[in-house]
Amino acid sequence: MMSIINFIVQNILTQASITIALIAMLGLILQKKSVGQVISGSLKTMLGFMVLSAGSSIIVSSLTYFGKIFTKGFHMQGIVPSIEAINGQAMNQLGLGRDIALTFLAIFIVNIIIARFTKWKYIFLTGQAILWMATMTTVFGYFAGLRGFALIVIGGIIGGIFAVAMPALAQPFVRKITGMDEIALGHFCTIGYLFEAGVAKLFGERGEKKKSIEDIQLPKSFEFLQDTYLSVMVVMVPLYIVTAVFAGEKFGSTFSGSTNYIMYAFLQSIQFVVGVYVLMSGVRLLLGEIVPAFRGIAMRLVPKAVPALDCPVLFPYSPNAVILGFITTTIGSIIAMFVLPIFGLAMILPGMLTAFFAGGTAGIFGNVVGGRRGALIGGVLHGFFITLLPALLVTIFNSMGFVNATATDVDTVTAALLYAWIISPILKAF
Repeated sequence: MMSIINFIVQNILTQASITIALIAMLGLILQKKSVGQVISGSLKTMLGFMVLSAGSSIIVSSLTYFGKIFTKGFHMQGIVPSIEAINGQAMNQLGLGRDIALTFLAIFIVNIIIARFTKWKYIFLTGQAILWMATMTTVFGYFAGLRGFALIVIGGIIGGIFAVAMPALAQPFVRKITGMDEIALGHFCTIGYLFEAGVAKLFGERGEKKKSIEDIQLPKSFEFLQDTYLSVMVVMVPLYIVTAVFAGEKFGSTFSGSTNYIMYAFLQSIQFVVGVYVLMSGVRLLLGEIVPAFRGIAMRLVPKAVPALDCPVLFPYSPNAVILGFITTTIGSIIAMFVLPIFGLAMILPGMLTAFFAGGTAGIFGNVVGGRRGALIGGVLHGFFITLLPALLVTIFNSMGFVNATATDVDTVTAALLYAWIISPILKAF
């Protein structure tokens, strides 16, 4: 039985493209579509998701290189948050692989039950994010003294509540951004997005004065920058080249081989733009298929169900805000990196992937709430905020035997702190 569950979790449920294709298939079958329409809709959904993932992978590999030259060029030492490393350690050293797999399933089931019987109709479809949430609830539950059934059920309930509550809290903003209610945001960095939205409301532009970063009027000679991809290029190319120069030829050549290290940095920055292009194409293809297919599930299983999808689905609606969010979040993370150690907290290096995906999405929230000023001030404070939470977690991780480790996505960090500060003391009291 356990081997079947493990197979389903590892080969189907964590393979997000297959999960989403199966859900689309179920929706189309429930709508009594023809065999041809069911096959075509399911495969196109899968294709759209795979294209989106391919775009993400290109961006990830380009940013991984950028992160390394950035750390070297500006002589940074500290902890790079990585939930993947924690997941590996939990599975291998603590033997929690089975519990994480079962908690993953429990989160999904609790999510569907809540969506079925309450007014919050969100079905969280970002499998990877649920896996990270399951990892955190299992590891922290384990150290709070929970074992077996209790560990899985409590993790499932907490994760399931997060999986419904985060899309529900983000929805008023998502509605403003997309102009529709057919999709929601399923990404466990939502507390950070709400934080940026709050800052943008306080310090941003209001009413008539509110100007979106998307409406920038450029002089005639610079109108080519209205093109999303060219504007991304104009930001990323200098960023990569200047950083490569700081990192120096000796270090740069370890990546570039026989190619000149500055030329390599230039090509990597263009690679980043290629990733953004592929990712956006995947989003369009995915949304074209998943939204109609989901109506079947909404009509039968969970009336009025709304799919909560990964953060890149919002990128095409506000591309300039994504780049502004990326840059301001990076700046905020760098400020926090120097400030937090003064207060005795760990030095957390800026994670370029989080800065792009979470920072970019937060930038869209800041822009829609408080215009350009909201996105600017909100972005810097968002960077500080998403560095502070992982820094608080380092000491707790150290006490558990995870040396120099912490995680990124602020919702999973919040769930971990909830265990450490509230659940664990209650359990130990009894």
